[in-house]
Amino acid sequence: MISGVCVITAEGLVHGRTHLDVAKAVVEAGVDIVQLRDKTATTRKLFETARQIRELTRGTKTRFVVNDRLDVALAADADGVHIGDEDLPPDIARRIMGPNAIIGVSAATLEEAVKAERAGATYLGVGPMFPTTTKPDAGEAVGPKRISEIKSAVSIPVLGIGGITCENAHLVFEAGADGVAVISAVAAAEDMVQTARKLCEIAARYGKHD
Repeated sequence: MISGVCVITAEGLVHGRTHLDVAKAVVEAGVDIVQLRDKTATTRKLFETARQIRELTRGTKTRFVVNDRLDVALAADADGVHIGDEDLPPDIARRIMGPNAIIGVSAATLEEAVKAERAGATYLGVGPMFPTTTKPDAGEAVGPKRISEIKSAVSIPVLGIGGITCENAHLVFEAGADGVAVISAVAAAEDMVQTARKLCEIAARYGKHD
C-alpha cells in the first residue's frame, strides 16, 4: 500500500544542496518514498545519483522511485518509476519492471485517473493541489476537492502533489488522500530532516504513516 509522505528531490533550490543531500535527510526522517527527479542531468549522471540513492534506501523503510526514466530505474534497481503522459504507458512500464514494481502515474483529471488505474498504475499523483512555482508546467491548481472526486472513482492510492506544505497538508489528507508528495517544502527547508518528520507526523494523524 502506497501512503504517507513522498519527497521528490531537487537541486538548486538551496545553494549547494544536491539530490543526495535531500535523499539522505528524508531517509533519516523515515519518509515512505523518495523520488529522484532531474530533467536536465545526463543519463550517466542520473544513473550515478540513482545508484547512490538506492544504496541509501536499501534496508530502510523508504522506497525509491525514479521520475520519468524507466531505463535509469531499472539500471539502479529502484523500487519503481513515476511516469507522466509523455512517457511509456503504465502497462508497458509494468511489463518491463515486473509485477512487484511501483508504477506511479500523474493525473490531473478524473478521466486520466481512471485510465491510469486500468493500465496498471500502483498509485496516482494528483495535482497541483495548490499554486506552485517548483513545476512551472504543472497547470492551474485543482485543489483538494479533486482528491475526493478521484478517490470515489478508483481503488488505488491517491497522493496529492503541488504546493503542499506542513501548513496545508492536512487539507489534502482531509479530502481523502492516501499521501502527499512534496518538493520545495522539504528540499528548500532550513532543516530538511525536521520538516520531513513533521510531514510524517501529519500523515500519521490520518493513519497514513507508520
